[in-house]
Formats: sequence, C-alpha cells, structure tokens
Amino acid sequence: MNHPSHYTAHPSGVECIEVTEHLNFCLGNAIKYIWRAGLKDSDKTVQDLEKAKFYISREIERISK
Repeated sequence: MNHPSHYTAHPSGVECIEVTEHLNFCLGNAIKYIWRAGLKDSDKTVQDLEKAKFYISREIERISK
C-alpha cells in the first residue's frame, strides 16, 4: 500500500485514511484536503482548503434537504 508523506505526517502518527474511512464521502474528502493542506504542495494550500470548503458545503446541502 502507498503511504504518501502528506497523509502520514500528522504528529499523532495517525494516517489520514484511518480517520476518513469512518466518514461519508464528502466529510472524508474535506478531512483529507484539510489534513494535507500545505504538506503535499505548499503552493496549493489555499486550493486544498477551498476543496475542503466545497465538500463541507456539499455535505451541509445534503443534510439540509
């Protein structure tokens, strides 16, 4: 299995997938993008956070129906 450093660098030692596999798609993706923001590509930190915001907004929309 592939363990990219931007998903395994959390000081807790927990890997991102260990958390996100317990969530639905939108929440898991939001966590993924927050988790890796600034780690995968520091030039894309804002882009990662915008993607997280998109998935959070989508989840809010889903549960508000």
